Amino acid sequence: MRIHSLQHVAFEDVGSMQYDIQQQGHSLTTTHWYRGDRAPELDTFDVLVVMGGPMNVYDEDDHPWLITEKAFLLSSINAGKKVIGICLGAQLIACVLGAAVTRNAHREIGWFPLTISPAAANHPVAKILATCPQVFHWHGDTFALPQDAVLLASSKACAHQAFAIGKNIVAFQFHLETTYQSAQALIEHCGNELDGSAYVQDAHTITQARQHFVAINQAMSQVWKVLLQA
Repeated sequence: MRIHSLQHVAFEDVGSMQYDIQQQGHSLTTTHWYRGDRAPELDTFDVLVVMGGPMNVYDEDDHPWLITEKAFLLSSINAGKKVIGICLGAQLIACVLGAAVTRNAHREIGWFPLTISPAAANHPVAKILATCPQVFHWHGDTFALPQDAVLLASSKACAHQAFAIGKNIVAFQFHLETTYQSAQALIEHCGNELDGSAYVQDAHTITQARQHFVAINQAMSQVWKVLLQA
């Protein structure tokens, strides 16, 4: 399949998904909004991956390309494309589908467990998430659920952590694609957000958990298989 990613800053790329895409024989192209790239034509890709970033969905004055991205994302959804949203990407999906995106009660950064929604216990993506004892978080905002969305998971700090819509859309507030290297990049560029608040871990705690990176990357691989086979 033809995979296209939307990237918002240089240091947040597709992470471990690069390996999954290559191993499964798919192609990958990228729109780098922050450097002035244009969106592709809808007939040039099959799957859209919307990545994270330190900006917020409502920061259109500082990042006017967000206006273009939102229109492109909605057009992609309406065209029936398969879409994965990660963190900011999940918030953007919620936003273009009419759901509110607001500040979360807590900033959440580091390794924290998920609680699978009982109503989604049999959802194939929820089953994958249930295998992860901890997932990696780095966010301050949260999303309301769009119409027809199924809540997959929550956490102690954030009620809405993941949702799915039909077989084509999956949105994660957290990061399964983060590698040890990409976590270090986040710390380098956004370390000022490690403020020691209730749900924010320090850099050492984040990077020493090597086994968690392996587990979440394996889960990301399984999510890819579910989405592409649906």
